[in-house]
This record gives sequence, structure tokens and C-alpha cells, in this order.
Amino acid sequence: MGGGEMWTQLGSSLAGLMFVWAMFKQYFPFEMEQHVQKYTKKLASLFYPYIQVTFHEYNGEHFQRSKAYAAIQRYLSAESTDRAKRLKADMVRDSKSLVLSMDDYEEVTDESFMGIKVWWASNKNTPKPQMFSLYGDGNDDKRYYTLKFHRRDKEIVYGRYLSHVMDEGKAIEVKTRQRKLHTNNRGEQWDGFRRTMWSHVVFEHPATFDTLAMEENKKKQIMNDLITFTKSKDYYKKIGKAWKRGYLLFGPPGTGKSTMIAAMANLLEYDVYDLELTAVKDNTELRKLLIDISSKSIIVIEDIDCSLDLTGQRKKKKEKDEEGDGKDPVSKKKKEDQEKSNESSKVTLSGLLNFIDGLWSACGGERIIVFTTNYVEKLDPALIRRGRMDKHIELTYCCFEAFKVLARNYLDIESHDLFETIKKLLEENEITPADVAENLMPKSPEDDADACLANLIDAIEKAKEEAKAKAEAEEKERVKDEEEKRLKAEKEEKEKEETEQKSGEGVKEEKTKVEEVRENGVRENGVKVTN
Repeated sequence: MGGGEMWTQLGSSLAGLMFVWAMFKQYFPFEMEQHVQKYTKKLASLFYPYIQVTFHEYNGEHFQRSKAYAAIQRYLSAESTDRAKRLKADMVRDSKSLVLSMDDYEEVTDESFMGIKVWWASNKNTPKPQMFSLYGDGNDDKRYYTLKFHRRDKEIVYGRYLSHVMDEGKAIEVKTRQRKLHTNNRGEQWDGFRRTMWSHVVFEHPATFDTLAMEENKKKQIMNDLITFTKSKDYYKKIGKAWKRGYLLFGPPGTGKSTMIAAMANLLEYDVYDLELTAVKDNTELRKLLIDISSKSIIVIEDIDCSLDLTGQRKKKKEKDEEGDGKDPVSKKKKEDQEKSNESSKVTLSGLLNFIDGLWSACGGERIIVFTTNYVEKLDPALIRRGRMDKHIELTYCCFEAFKVLARNYLDIESHDLFETIKKLLEENEITPADVAENLMPKSPEDDADACLANLIDAIEKAKEEAKAKAEAEEKERVKDEEEKRLKAEKEEKEKEETEQKSGEGVKEEKTKVEEVRENGVRENGVKVTN
């Protein structure tokens, strides 16, 4: 048989099959068609060695996009860019970059897991036009992924491969997501189709540990502690502890506490939740805020010593401090402001402690809690004990190592002739990294490294003179106070002696009168009366 005759016969056979199928579709009842398809698939499955799994973009909740579909899309975005011939780009919500994925009706092969071979395909269904759909537009395409694999690999696929795909997809999402800086609202608000207690902006703070003004050894210790925490999920589960860690940052104003938080967030690629306690109505709302916080996040309460009436040494110390506060106008005003805050918020110390490490603290996992304060001695010991604030980090005045970091950041220099002078001045004087940075920053195009370093030296010497003058003034004030106290004590002693003297004279005179009565009797109208 020639080639032409073979193709003619094949064409006739196909035409006949298409005619039979058309007649079947037209004249067979719908119920009969379903049964035929059902048993045809069963017959084919006896000889077809492959299994197929479908993942739809939207599940039964309709409005909620399937998390499995999103994870697969992320996973395939890495796999398909090397293997697929047709890709599509899309800006996914909360992503900082375009997401590449397989185009419709494209298929890729994945052989990266334990030597098994699977096929991923991207498909879509175009529904018939309708007036209303729970998906939004009734004419929207319904997309889905199909996974095909040999039946001999089903235990590996079901048991381990799909979990691997989900984990990898979530990891890629975390890595490529647009990180956010959150702040708590006064009450619930809507974010899309769900209520939320937080509002947010894009987190774009540029601080890193490389630019942080601190001793190198101390930075390495903190970085190692943070990285170890992120890899310790199984360890925390083993010891029966919630996967969280607390950091207390304390030190004078301007020593870089807020910058440290930004550097921590950038190192770990975590979101930041800046919790304003004065805006929280009560302990119940505080728990709702905790539930809405995602994993891989840093919860920050800045200036905890100024947040509500949470940080005193309980009631006894509070009552003792109030005795002196009443005479000081500044303290009195601060106390009035504190009372106003307490009226609007009923968050208690007990509620905050439960928020940090109570039963609710285990919700979510992989969280870091950071407190900052300028006055650590004002904090209640229960608030900062180990287990709540696990690591205490003191941020001090600028040392020479911190200065060198700032000089590299601001002036792009590693050494200079004036460094030795600055080192001696920093050892003898206290100046914050914020003040050092301000003096190192060029104020005009003409300012070079020499001018900026000279400005810093002048600022340190000026601060030295101001500190000396302040110390002298404080010494004079101390001497004056001691003199006033001495004079007051002498005056009180003198008044006491005079009082005692007068009292003694009164008693003596009374005693004399009594004795006269005893000796002479009592006189009435000049007549002596005797017994």
C-alpha cells in the first residue's frame, strides 16, 4: 500500500469517528453520555499508568484565592522560567517584583525531587456568560494547575513532594513579598474582604547591621542570636516553648534603638508591627491585635516606660513617688497626661504580660517582641525578666569603633589624621551616635572630610565644656540645697528647744501654784479657807 492510500484511509477513518461522535452527542441522552464517559475513563485507567491532580485557583469559599494554588504558582515561577517556552508576567498583590509564571496551556517537567518525574500544566476554563457570579465577573476564566505523575510514585508525591512544593512556594513568597510597617487602628477596619486591626505602609527603612554604629563583636553576637532563632522551630517545639523571642533595648536617647529594630527587620526580612498601647482599648482588644499579627514579624513597643501605667514598681512604689511629684509642675503635668491615657485605655500590666508570653503568645509563631526604653530602672521586673525579654541589649554613648562605622558611612573614609584626637575625646566625653552622625554629615558641597571631622571635634569639646558647666551648676545647687537643709534643721531644732523651754516654764509655774495651795490653802474673797 502506498503512502497516499494510507493517508487517505486514515483520513476516512477519522472522519467516520467524528461523524459517530457527533451523532452520539446529538441523539444520546445526557444521562447516558455521563455513564459512557464514566466507564470509558475506568477502562482507560486500567491501561493508563498516570495519575492526575487538579488545583483550582478558587476553592469553595469563592472569594478566597486558594493558598495551595498561590504556593504552586510561586514554586513554578522558579521552575518554569528555565523550562517553559511561554511565560506570563503579573504584579501579584504585596509582591515587590513581577511574578513570572507559565502561560495558559503550557507544560513543564519537574525532576528535582528524589529522582521522580512529574508534569505540571497550566489550564483554564472559560465559563458561559452570566449575569452574576460569586467570583466577581461571570466571564472570568477559571484557572487551575494539573499535576501528572506515574502511579508508582504516588506515595512519594502524596507524602513528601506536595509538602515540598508548598514549603518552597511559601518560602519564595516570603522572600519576594513587599514588607510592611504596621500600626494598630482604633477599632476594626476592612482590608479587602476581611476585618483587620492594623493599617500599614511599605517598609523601606534602609538601616542594616553594616551601617549600625556599634562595636563589631556586639553586632555579631546579636546577628548570630537572631539567625539562630529563625532556624530553631524544631528546637522550640522540642523544649515545649512558643517560637518567639524578646529583646529589651535600653540606653540614653539618640543611641540607635529604633535604628537597631530596622536593622533586625532587614536582616531577617520580617514585617514590623509598631504597637501603640495608648490606642488599645482593653486587654481583649490587645489579644485581637495579637491574633492579626502574621508570623515572621517583629512586634515593637517603643518607650515602654511611657506607655500607660504599666511600668511602676507596683502600688507601693507608685504611692511613694507621688509624694514628691505633686510639688514639681513638670511631674504634675506628666501625671495628668498619664491619667488621661489611662481613662482611654484599660490595658493592664497583667494583660500585657499575657500578651508577651501567655497562652495567646503561641498564636502564629516565629515572632520577635522588642521593648525600648531610656530608663530601664523604671520598668517593673516582671515585665523584663528572662523568658519575656530574653536578651537585654544596652545601647551606650558613641565609642571609637562606632565612630569609625559612622565615618565610613558618612564620609567614605577608613582612617584620617584626626582619628587619634577624636578617639581620646570620645574616651573622655559622652556623646550619642546621633550627635556624632549629625556633625559628620556635610552641610554644603564644600564640606570635605577634614571640615566634618573638625566640626565633630568642636562639638565634642563644646559638649565637654557644657558638661563641665552643668556639673559645676549641679554641685552649686547641691551645696545650696545642703545649706538650706542645714539651716532648716537648725531652725527646727531651735524652735523645738524654745518650745520645750516654754513648756518647761509652764509646768514649773503650775507646780508652784499647786504647792502654794497645799501650804496655804485656797483663798476665797481674801479669806483663808482651812480644812
